[in-house]
Order: sequence, then structure tokens, then C-alpha cells
Amino acid sequence: RSLMNLRELVAALNDFASLSLAESWDNVGLLVEPSPPHTVNTLFLTNDLTEEVMEEAVQKKADLILSYHPPIFTPLKRVTWKTWKERLVVRALEHRIGIYSPHTAYDAIPHGVNNWLTKGLGACTSVPLHPSTAPSCPAEGTHRVEFCADNTEHLDTVLSKIKDIQEISCLTTLPARVEGEEQTRVTLNCSQKALLEVVALLSQNSLLYHKTEILLLQKPLLPHTGMGRLCTLSEPVSLSDVIERIKSHLKLPHIRLAVGMGKTLESPVKKAALCAGSGSSVLKGMEADLYLTGEMSHHDILDAVANGISVILCEHSNTERGFLSELCDMLSIHLQNKINIIVSEKDRDPLQVA
Repeated sequence: RSLMNLRELVAALNDFASLSLAESWDNVGLLVEPSPPHTVNTLFLTNDLTEEVMEEAVQKKADLILSYHPPIFTPLKRVTWKTWKERLVVRALEHRIGIYSPHTAYDAIPHGVNNWLTKGLGACTSVPLHPSTAPSCPAEGTHRVEFCADNTEHLDTVLSKIKDIQEISCLTTLPARVEGEEQTRVTLNCSQKALLEVVALLSQNSLLYHKTEILLLQKPLLPHTGMGRLCTLSEPVSLSDVIERIKSHLKLPHIRLAVGMGKTLESPVKKAALCAGSGSSVLKGMEADLYLTGEMSHHDILDAVANGISVILCEHSNTERGFLSELCDMLSIHLQNKINIIVSEKDRDPLQVA
């Protein structure tokens, strides 16, 4: 195997799943970096980075830990031996181990955690509950303004006034022929606030104003990308069959179940809304026969049940961890087998049935 430099590996990981797809509240990317140059021979995958998992990573001589959940979330004010999160950082740096976390970026991608979770339902088609918008296009601003004007000093005055307005970008002027006359076509992008000022300025000159077009810029939605999934099963199956499928897919001896009002274990399930981890906010208000997630608040469960929706809860990380073996295979291909990739054996959900 050839080795990979940490920066090169992080660039490849960002290419596998763009961090721009992560939720705004999240803390994703490279969280701990040993002093460069840092070579990676072994990449270690885990769902949660606990102290037990960290010891395993040290023993297995990991150079980079990919922890799905970010072990550093709220800012650290110090790095001491006092709390377990701080100790993780100390251990990582002492052993020259980097820590990278993708979290909700892996929830959103078409080949990510939620997509893996849908496989527990059997044959189905799925669409994101909350689609992601393309991060890079269109250019800045929420609106585009276009107008034509005669090539006069008056146009120069208008343009200089426009340039004084805040939050304007992509201002361009092009020669144009309108009804045989030489004119200048002006286009610009602007925010909602700047739009009001531009319109006020143009409306002072009715000739310009009558030739103005205003377009609303909307970022295109990315296909199959976003938070949660709404799944339509190819064939409706009973709730009890769906439970068995999910237990088998997640390798769980049992799940927690709330049966929707007026429903039974024999009721058919045709549409299921799912979200790995803690899905309450993503699933809220979705029409489906079933909600599938890791954990939900008591009151959100009561709401779903009252609306005739059954709820299956599997515990938070049980709806995510099984994805790691699939991720291991995908990353081996993506990284052209250049490095050794291993999945933690110590990583597990903290909850068990006693």
C-alpha cells in the first residue's frame, strides 16, 4: 500500500461527501490535527469516539479516526485530563492521531446513512424529506436585476450610485442592440435589502424602469440529497413484517414500538418516513404509516400516534452504526485501496435492555 498525507486524505474525504451538506448547527470536518507532515497508513471508523474506542484506536495504530459523531461539539476552554472529551484530545495528540467527523454530511448524501437505513424496509423508492440545495450556485444574492439604457452620461451616474449600494455582486455591463439602437445591458445580483434600493433608484427614471426585469434566484435542489427519507414500499407489508425486517437489517434482538391510533400489528405499511439518530425535528408533520428513527421525545411520539402513525425506535446509534461496514467498502474504492481501513469493534450503543 502507498501511504496518504493527512491533508490529501482530508481533501479526498471532503470530495466523498461535501461538508457544505452538513446542517448549519453541526461541527464537521477535521477536528484534531497532529503537527504536519502527518502520514496516514490506517484509517479507523467509529460511530462514537468513547475512551474505550480511543484505546482501541491507539492499540490498532490508527493515524486518523473518522468518528461519525463529532467528539468536540461545544467549544473546549481547556485541554486537561479532567473530562473525558478533553482526554480524547490529549490521547489523540500524544499518539499522533487525527480526528475527522462528517456527521450530518453523511446523513444527506445519496449513498449515506439514511440511504443505508432505508434498506431495512425491503424494496422501496425513497426521496429526501428535506432536500439539500446546491451549495455553490447560483452566484451570491437572492435576486438578479437586468435593465437596458442608452449610452449616456446619465447611465454612468446611475451605475456609480448603484456601486454605492451595499450587498450588490456580479455587476456587469454589455453592449446590446435594442430595436436597432446601441444600448448597454446592465445585470447585477443583490440581496432583498439591496433590491429595494436598486428599484428606488431606477424608478426615479421611468425610461430605465420600464425596461427592468427582476428575477428571483433559487438554488437548485440536489437530487437524492438531504435530511431524512420518505420511502414508498414496492409492496405494502404488515407492521409486524416491517419490524422483523428492521431488526434483521440492524441486527437487533428488539426495538421499541408505538402503534398508531386505530392501527394493529397487521395494519399495512406502504409509506415510511425515516431519519437516522434523533429524528423528531426531521419527521415532524410528515404523512406516513410509520416513523423509523433512533430516538424521539415522548410528546412527539404521542403526536404521531394520535395521527395514526406508528413509531419504531431503535436507540440513537443503532440506526447509524451498521452503515460503517458499508462506508468501509465505499472508502476503500474511493481512496483506491491506498490505506488500511478498519471498523471499531468496541463502538456500541450505550443503552442495553436489562
